[in-house]
This record gives sequence, C-alpha cells and structure tokens, in this order.
Amino acid sequence: MTSIKIPRQADNDYTREAAAERRRFIENNTPAILHHTSQFSFDPNILPGNIENFSGVVQMPMGFAGPLLINGEHAQGDFYVPMATTEGTLVASYNRGMSLTRAAGGITTTVVDDAMQRSPVFVFANARGAKHFDEWMRENFAAIKVAAETTTNTGKLRNIEHYFASRMLYLRFNYTTGDAAGQNMTGKATYVACQWIINNYPEKIVNYYLSGNMDTDKKHSQLNTLHSRGKRVVAEITLPRALLQEKLRTTPESLYQARKTSQLGGLMAGAVHNGVHPANGVAAVFIATGQDEANVAESHASLVFSEVTPEGDYYYSVTMPSLIVATYGGGTGLPTQRECLEAMDCYGTGKARKLAEIIAATVLCGEISLGAAVVSEEWVSSHDELGRNRP
Repeated sequence: MTSIKIPRQADNDYTREAAAERRRFIENNTPAILHHTSQFSFDPNILPGNIENFSGVVQMPMGFAGPLLINGEHAQGDFYVPMATTEGTLVASYNRGMSLTRAAGGITTTVVDDAMQRSPVFVFANARGAKHFDEWMRENFAAIKVAAETTTNTGKLRNIEHYFASRMLYLRFNYTTGDAAGQNMTGKATYVACQWIINNYPEKIVNYYLSGNMDTDKKHSQLNTLHSRGKRVVAEITLPRALLQEKLRTTPESLYQARKTSQLGGLMAGAVHNGVHPANGVAAVFIATGQDEANVAESHASLVFSEVTPEGDYYYSVTMPSLIVATYGGGTGLPTQRECLEAMDCYGTGKARKLAEIIAATVLCGEISLGAAVVSEEWVSSHDELGRNRP
C-alpha cells in the first residue's frame, strides 16, 4: 500500500502557506474541517526547534488563580498563576486554596536541591573490570568535568553517582543547568564527556550507552524521589484552626485523620507518592508557560507531610523532589507562553527557581483544597456545579 506523505517545503517549511497546505492535505484525506486550528496570531517563522510539520494551533482555555502569597527564597509576594485546563472546578479549587493560604500569612517555599541528569552505562568483561573503571573515574573527575563543560556556558557538572550491577557500571552525571530545563544540555555534555572517557581510559571497555535509563527521563522513579531531578522544592504552611473551620468547614483533626486513611489506601494500591492530585496543578501551569509537558511524569511526584500542632493548628507541607521547569529556551519564548511567564515575572534568566517555588506553592493550595472538599463532602457537589460541560 502506497502511503501519502504530509507536504513539506524544502526551502522554508515554517510559513503560513506551508501550514495551510498541510491543513488542506488533512482535510482532503480525513473527515476533518480545520477551521479553528488555523487561527493563530504569531509568525510561524519563530517555530524551528519547537515543532515539525506545523499546521496550526490547538487552543486551550487558560485562567488565572490567585493572588497566591509566597514567602520564598526566590518568589516573594503575591502572584496570579496562569493555569491551562479543560477541567471544570480546577482553577476554582486552586483559587480557594490560595485564598486560604493567603489569609494564613502565605506559603513558605525553599529550593533545597537543583540538578539535571544524564545516565550513561559502561559494560566490561567482568565485574572486576567495572570496579577498576569506577576507581579510575573517581580519580579523573576533574578532567571529565572540564570535557563536559566545553559544550555549555551555563551547565556545570556537579558530581557523578556510581552504581554497580553485574559487569556494568551505571553513572548519573548531575548538572546544574541555570534557567533551562537541561535535558538536551546534559545529553550533549555527557556525550562529549563519554568520548573523552573512551579515548583516555587505559583498559578495555566492551560497550557503552549514553543512557542506561537510570536518569529515568520523563518517567517517575524512586531514585529521582530520593536524589532529585530538576528542582527539589518544599512548600509549607501552618493553617490556624479557626481559619480552617471558617473557610473549609472542617478541622485539623478531620483533615489529619483523612490523610492517614488515604495514605494507607495509596499504599495498598501501590501509589508512587502520597499527594492528592499534584499532576493537575503541575500540568496546568506547565501548559500555560511552555514547559515540556512530558516532564509532568517526573514533576508531579510529591511527598506530603502534615500534623496537628500542639496549639491545635494544622501544619502542612508538600515536597516536590523532581520539579523540572525552565524560564528560558524550549517553549517558554513562544508568544502566549511568554505572556504567562511574564505575568508572574518569571520569563528569562535568573527566574527558574522562582517559577519552581510558585508551582510548588500552587500544588500545596490544590492539595489542601481538594483534601478539604473530600472531608466536608463538597467534592461531588462542586463538580456538579462547575465541572459539567456535556456536548
């Protein structure tokens, strides 16, 4: 069977004419009429490096939640958070959490770690060979670091983790990457470092692969939960008892009991983290701000801790161990995504940790709001009121 290829222009494939030709092709070969996807305001010439076969846009509703009050290392003050979603009640729920936490004095945020990985694996004739290589790698870290950093102005090789299995040595190269998410940056730097290693190691290497999958790129893993990938951010707050009773119609004891019970249910189900729905907030802000949406797989992981304080208030914290964000490069410079970043003063250099703190605080607001809605039995009624959109 002969396939019909999607049209492409050899000289310049990023024009309105090229996009229109592809839409006509799809309309001629499928039942679709591509009217709405053809409506966009930017010049396609800005898109090389972001997409191939550009044909139009998929428009997604976006709303702001806030003000979100943060007492952070990098994010300080009130923020209006852009959230792109098609799920009714989502923005309202996060907005409710933001109102509550603002009344409580704001959320404290702290970036406690920051690293992006690439994880090559080297194969030897036997385990003894892998051990000798391990010793050589540790002795030559400074030279490996120099080789890796020849490929980037902002990436810095911080350290290398070593893991043995059979006759293989798995390595995790950890880099700081400035305001870029850094996956491509670390891939290129690690490739050059591995070429230097292969050319300088005095013994025989049977084989090597640039990725041995221990970076678990765009996949959740327990290793990234423990060792971090991207920004590791803690968001925390103490909510006064009276405020919970007034605004959420519940008590610290009720929320804490529900959390204990739900954590047991999650353990029985084999859940990989103990958050309520962090992916909702992460995905909505990621799409609005031009992040790599596949990074939600790693970034949604959360470690929630809560307790009733001796004073009878409710301490609540969310640790995001693998929050991968960028404020420069990738999709962040596209027109609508840049506008959303600029609304939080998070576009450009020196802003990635600020964005990470805002997202972590946003996730905390959503966790508290949904958790309280379940306890107060308002979850179903709120979805019935705000979340019904039937064709």
